This record gives sequence, C-alpha cells and structure tokens, in this order.
Amino acid sequence: MVVRSLLILSLFLISTVQAAPKIQHWVTDNGVRVYFFPAKELPMLDLRVVFDAGAAKDGDKHGLALLTNGLLAEGAGDLSSDQIAERFEGVGAGFGNSSHRDMSLLSLRSLTDKKLLNTALETFKTVLNEPKFPDAAFEREKSRLLIGLERQKQSPSAISGKTFYKKVYENHPYAFGADGEIDSVKALTTDDLKAFYKQYFVAANAVVALVGDVTRQEAEEIVKTVTGSLPAGEAASRVPTSKALDKAEEVIIDFPSSQSHIIVGQPGMKRGDPDYFPLYIGNHIFGGSGLVSILSDEIREKRGLAYSSYSYFVPMRSEGPFILGLQTKNKSADEALKVMRETLKRFVDKGPSKAELVAAQKNLVGGFALKIASNKKIVENLASIGFYGMPLDYLDKFIANVEAVTVDQIKDAFKRRIDPEKMVTVVVGGKE
Repeated sequence: MVVRSLLILSLFLISTVQAAPKIQHWVTDNGVRVYFFPAKELPMLDLRVVFDAGAAKDGDKHGLALLTNGLLAEGAGDLSSDQIAERFEGVGAGFGNSSHRDMSLLSLRSLTDKKLLNTALETFKTVLNEPKFPDAAFEREKSRLLIGLERQKQSPSAISGKTFYKKVYENHPYAFGADGEIDSVKALTTDDLKAFYKQYFVAANAVVALVGDVTRQEAEEIVKTVTGSLPAGEAASRVPTSKALDKAEEVIIDFPSSQSHIIVGQPGMKRGDPDYFPLYIGNHIFGGSGLVSILSDEIREKRGLAYSSYSYFVPMRSEGPFILGLQTKNKSADEALKVMRETLKRFVDKGPSKAELVAAQKNLVGGFALKIASNKKIVENLASIGFYGMPLDYLDKFIANVEAVTVDQIKDAFKRRIDPEKMVTVVVGGKE
C-alpha cells in the first residue's frame, strides 16, 4: 500500500496513526510567500527564509551574493557580530546562513518557549532587516574568501568542478559558483554588497518556511515579526534557460597528482521538470545508488578501476547539470573514461531492466521516510517547494510518482534528454 508521505512522518514522531496535517500556504501583505507545517511533537521551531539571490544574480561580480549573505550577521542594527552570536547562544538558538547558485538563505532553530523564542526572533529580524556590512568584517571575509580560492588551485577536485561548469554553461549564470573568482572578489566593495542587498532581499523575492510547535496564528505573527519590515520590492528576473551542448568537448589539465579526477556531463533538468521522475529513477539505477549501481558495477566490481564512481542530476531553476565522475590512477584514466562513456551509451540505448526498476523503486520508497524524518528536513523540503513553485502535495504524491514510472518512460526520457555524443569531459591529473 502506498503510504502518504506526511502520514509516514506522523508515524515516525507519534505512536498512533492519525490524520496528517497539510502544508499551509499564504502570502503576506508585503508579498512574502509562506509555507507552514505544524509539528506538535517537539517544543521547537525551524524557520528558513530563502531569497532568489544566489550566485546566478552576481552578474560579472562573481562572489557578490556569497559575501552579501555572509556579512548579514557580522553587525546589524545596534548589535556587533559577537553580540548577535551571544544573543542566539544565550537562548539556545541556532542561526545559519548560506548562498548557492540559485538562492541565498537564512535559518533559525529555537525552542518555542515564548521568552526564548522572542529573543531569537528579534535577533533574527535585526540580522535580516538591518545589516550594516561593516568595513572591517568585509575586509576580513573578503580575505578569507580569497585564501580559499587560492587553495582551490591546489585541489584537482575543485579545478575539475569549476572547469566543468564553465565549459558546460559558458555565458550562462550557472557558469560560476557562489565563491566567485579571485579577480572579481578583489574588485568587490561594501557598496556592491549594499546595492545587492537592497535589490534582492525584499519581500517579493522571499519565501518563508516554518515547521514546529506553533499555531497558524502564531506562525503568522512570527512571519510578520521577521519579514514584516522588508520593503515589497520586485521579484528577481528568471534565470535564462541553459542551452543544450552542440558538440563534445574534452579538457585535459595536467596536475601533479597520483590520481586523475574525471567529470563528464551536460545540462540536465530543472526543478518541476516533466521528466523529473523518469530521469531521477533512471539515474538511481545507472549511477546514483552507490556501489550497487550499473556504473559502479562496471567500473569497480568488474574492472577495479576506481573505488567509487557516480552520476547525479542537479535540478535547479534552469537546467542544472547531469554529472558523471570518478577518481582513478593516472595510468587507468583512459580506460576508466572509455568504460564510463560506453556504459552510459548502453544505458541510454537500452534502458534498465524491469528487475532493476523494481529494485530501485523499492529502495527509493523505503528510504523516503528518512528524507522527512526530522523538522529540519521537512523545513528544507518546504523551502524548496516554495522557492521552486512546486505543488503543495509534492511530498504526498512523491511515492506514488516513483511507483508509477515505467521502463519505457525511463528509456524515452534518457534518449530525449541525454546525448552521450555531446558531453563536456574534464580530466585533471598527472601524466602516466
């Protein structure tokens, strides 16, 4: 029997089966989209505020979104960075912030005791609404980011990853990661950060997700406290569609290492893609299920070319990449790459067997409960549902959607979407 995902969650958290509450959604007066899931089992609140303000909005100022987000808690209102940290720690609250290609986010976890929660929320509100971007903190964080970028020059994994994205996406906003480039980071100023914050950290560009032991009325007050002072602003422009590759390209980068890092791929799929489930399950069979995948069996079990090999999709606002990768001894690089390409071509041509599909579906259905087994994981799912505009019943229908996929659907989706003859290949390693 297909068990509804939110009912699974209830079974994890309580001892008796009861009707699962639904995700509640509303839009505030200033335009913030809110997604709320009441969870009474623990006296905790998990809050996440997400802005369409990731690295894809950097323009030619790569690293701007990351530094802007990173400095929010380095001084806000009348509070210094130390005072902000002390206020959160003093009430046992956890604060976090990060920036990615699509989004920038801030998160809070707090006990729901009113005194403790109010202090945590007021501090969170100050960080979000009144950042100061102090010069000293800016120079410190900028220097730290530059040191990290210099260190990446000594990492074959970082070199291969950055090169891969630049080759696959070229002039598309996804070509650069959140940490930017050395020259662009050096040129950034606090005025750049303030302008970025003013444009993108606005209500029309925000999604709030809440999970915890609060009522709907309390949730509305919490959202009002945290985001009610944000200017309405305008939603960010959509990320453009990424173009399919028109030819294969191979990049070989000599690096003094005993192993070669190999990445192969092309643009894959976006969030809400109509082919999402056939591609998702097909990849689970091909290279996404660890040591029992087809790719691992060919690379590791049959030939011993690498300890692990993998493949995965990165669905984003636009078509995120489909990636295959492994690390192997330099002398084995050519053979491993050949086997990887041949294995992918064979899978695209023939698809999985019925037995492989059934095994993958059982594995994904059995593991789904773990993806929503904590409030933290639920709030992450809610934030994604809101940010990417997915239906409110996405979690409810996840298992049914997995079980509905057929072998023919996987074969059709991979033949239409994955072209083994038009992929970017990046190899970083030493000569044999």
